Amino acid sequence: MLRTPSNKRQKGVSLIGLLIWAIIVAFVALIVVRVLPTINEYTTVLRTVKKIAQDQPTTVAEARKMFDRQKDIEYSISSISGQDLVVTKENDKVVIRFAYDKEVPIFEPVYLLIKYTGEGRAN
Repeated sequence: MLRTPSNKRQKGVSLIGLLIWAIIVAFVALIVVRVLPTINEYTTVLRTVKKIAQDQPTTVAEARKMFDRQKDIEYSISSISGQDLVVTKENDKVVIRFAYDKEVPIFEPVYLLIKYTGEGRAN
């Protein structure tokens, strides 16, 4: 019986391929770890603004004061203050809007710029 050489190739990931995937996964994990605190801050700001809008403050100064009071309680709000809020009335209901930018350092000199905007309305 004659043996013919089989053309089977090994399948799998080479060491270089494994290292490339490890670098990609590590880079994505780094970005996620750096961005998550800013997302937490944004959701806290949005929740606070919606709560204040539901309370229907009578003046702009009162709305800003309520936000600053809540900011003193919430440790995660650091990028925005009451002065950054835009308070208006639409159809006799208070609408509070905000917008801010957050720079997230990835590694020197690379930064990720995230622009957050949101609003709270009274129902």
